[in-house]
Amino acid sequence: MAAKTRLRAPGTRDIPDRVALKKEIGLISGCALIIGNIIGSGIFISPKGVLEHAGSVGLALIIWTLAGCVTVVGSLCYAELGVTITKSGGDYTYVKTVFGGLPGFLVLWSALLVINPTTQTVMALTFSSYVLQPVFPACVPPYIASRLLAAVCLLLLTWVNCFRVRLVTFVQDLFTAGKLLALGLIIVMGFVQICKGHYEFLKPSNAFDIQTAPEVGHIALAFLQGSFSYSGWNFLNYVTEELVDPCRNIPRAIFISIPLVTFVYVFSNVAYVTAMSPQELLHSGAVAVTFGEKLLGSMPWIMPFSVALSTFGGINGYLFTSSRLCYAGAREGHLPSLLAMIHMKRCTPIPALLCSCATSLLMLIIADIYTLINYVVFINYLCYGVTVTAVLILRWRKPNISRPIKVHLLFPVAYLMFWAFLLVFSFYSEPVVCGTALVIILTGVPVYLLGIQWNKKPKYFNDMIESMTHYGQKFCFVVFPQEETPEENGQPPTLNTNRKSQDV
Repeated sequence: MAAKTRLRAPGTRDIPDRVALKKEIGLISGCALIIGNIIGSGIFISPKGVLEHAGSVGLALIIWTLAGCVTVVGSLCYAELGVTITKSGGDYTYVKTVFGGLPGFLVLWSALLVINPTTQTVMALTFSSYVLQPVFPACVPPYIASRLLAAVCLLLLTWVNCFRVRLVTFVQDLFTAGKLLALGLIIVMGFVQICKGHYEFLKPSNAFDIQTAPEVGHIALAFLQGSFSYSGWNFLNYVTEELVDPCRNIPRAIFISIPLVTFVYVFSNVAYVTAMSPQELLHSGAVAVTFGEKLLGSMPWIMPFSVALSTFGGINGYLFTSSRLCYAGAREGHLPSLLAMIHMKRCTPIPALLCSCATSLLMLIIADIYTLINYVVFINYLCYGVTVTAVLILRWRKPNISRPIKVHLLFPVAYLMFWAFLLVFSFYSEPVVCGTALVIILTGVPVYLLGIQWNKKPKYFNDMIESMTHYGQKFCFVVFPQEETPEENGQPPTLNTNRKSQDV
């Protein structure tokens, strides 16, 4: 394998004395990361999934609110895990630590194979279609043009992520503020509509006007759609090692970000029904664009521009966090070691970023990539439940370890009851989709057995991997990061409280 030591070479005098990921994510950037990853294009384009399954405006608004509350509960459980198991990697790190290598690898496999590349590619295609809309006003943008622009977007943001972490957080902060301003405009216009008396569909007699009572399965699917709209709330846990004071900033970021997103989601939907009937909303291909055409007069372009703005920032956040998942997996020996290396000068995980970008670019080849979203919803939610279960298992196995944040047991129990309810009715309502998603996850089992558990690989194979790692290091100018020593932490050589927390 490639050497872990770093040698000085001509032209490398700007290399820092210690090569490691930097703690450059503060509270504001942490909030922007959560909000920017949660709010993608969905609330602008098609927030109708909840309404379609709920059957009424009033029940849909209740589900949006309850989904936000459930997200807060889940995120508090993740906050406890994040400050107890202090490594980056989020769900993967927690599941591997508590349940072992194979379950952890299956979380990693499903995230890298389906969840992250599919989400990034769909957002990139959404970005390209809305940017190209003014160029092709009378028709759908050409297939090749849309794919090429999506690829350019992914490559540009990968370069930004490779360049410097502070540039990434600046872009994330800027675009998160932009999308919040756009949604704030929608909400303000909704209140103006209400003041003008346009709230016919918000009156209780109309808001809960249900022709046929919705089945429990449909309500479960509505909750699943609503919960998926909040996905991304756990992404701050993927970058724990780069957070400034995570014990304080993780809970603060949660309490600021998720209630704010819940408020935005609920009142954006309120605003939509002040300008459109529920039937119009269900039949609209892009709800925010239809809303803008009705109320913005000579400036309907604001909404397509806002969608492009939102997706661009979302891709940036997804690339940032998904690369840290690659990095964490490689560090634990579940991915090639090259992916655990960082740039000697910029201290960014360039190989992991290139890997995340490459998988998304490959997804652009798939003609009907949107069908994969159905599997992403189920796999994502399955991973959430398994990770929250780790809170209970860890409490039982290691009751005395240090927990800077300790939630009441009612929180993980309540979340898991809600999670089990959704999964049972998802299987009942969509057995083919859920079954296919499970098969996708289980394809990681032979990969784990052959790639990780099989230690007696042929010598030529090991030599090939070593050679690829060597040339990859030279090409990307990367090395293994240096671990922080107790002395650097200001602790006696025999004491390392951070290491104790990681070895739970």
